[in-house]
Amino acid sequence: MNALTSSPGGSEQTVPVCFRHPGRETWVSCVRCERHICPDCMIAASVGFQCPECVREGRKTSAATVTAFGGTADTKGREGLVTRLLIAVNVAVWLTGIAVALLRGEVQGDQLGRLILAGGLTDLTQWGAALPAISYNGQLSGGIASGEVWRLATAMFLHYGVIHLALNMYGLWLIGQHCEYLLGRWRYLGLYVVSGLGGTVAEFMFRGPNTYPIGASGCIFGLMAALFFFFRKMKIDVRPIVTLLALNLFLGFFLANISVLAHIAGAATGGVLGALFAHVPSGRRRVPTQVAGVALIVIALAGLTAARIAHYGIWGVQ
Repeated sequence: MNALTSSPGGSEQTVPVCFRHPGRETWVSCVRCERHICPDCMIAASVGFQCPECVREGRKTSAATVTAFGGTADTKGREGLVTRLLIAVNVAVWLTGIAVALLRGEVQGDQLGRLILAGGLTDLTQWGAALPAISYNGQLSGGIASGEVWRLATAMFLHYGVIHLALNMYGLWLIGQHCEYLLGRWRYLGLYVVSGLGGTVAEFMFRGPNTYPIGASGCIFGLMAALFFFFRKMKIDVRPIVTLLALNLFLGFFLANISVLAHIAGAATGGVLGALFAHVPSGRRRVPTQVAGVALIVIALAGLTAARIAHYGIWGVQ
């Protein structure tokens, strides 16, 4: 698209304008389609600039980059999308818990400050925590042992207070982006969720009644353990990740209200998955083998849960 301007001698001169923004003069053109583009439309290429339309078309026809672990590397400018979504879900669930507590009158006065800072047993927490069972007057009822198995999943998205939430989300942001880039979105999401299930199943297996374990730390320890195997596969120095993992496990023994059990179980589950993703040979059988490995771990966790429920012997008790 061009515009006509008048020269001092009275003759008309054609001035090129951006084909996407007709009011902007420009002398730069796309190296692929040769249409003129303004600075806002210029996307740097190996030589010259391309327009947004040509860049989009090029992405459609370019081959996807596959990582050493079978994942598709993100080339569309949305790196860490799943990590950001997971953080958003965790924050949204925490804010929902605060809102529900206020609407139902569960907190009053300075109790709100304590709830925000350190958390507490709100209706949402009691509904979603990995509660094994409720013991009252010698009778057992409720909890995972009575069939509330959704608690194994919901517990990993709940947190006690903003400090608990902030520490876990910071760890997820640091570690999660690396794992997501190496694994691709679906493998990464599977690693996150199954590692968290490893932590909550361990809580159910070894915690007694009337305990309310929650938090995403099992997921994050699983990511750290998996990253150890990814670094080894890529021949990257593993000492930083070993130090980080060991330090966080060590601190869990000395900080109050920290579930070392969930940390260890999450790390163990994530480590097994990390080794699976790292060492399955490439080829047509890689995806089926990885899927089968993840399925076996989930089946094993389900079996442990069923065995523990049978041990309680109160399936279906209200």
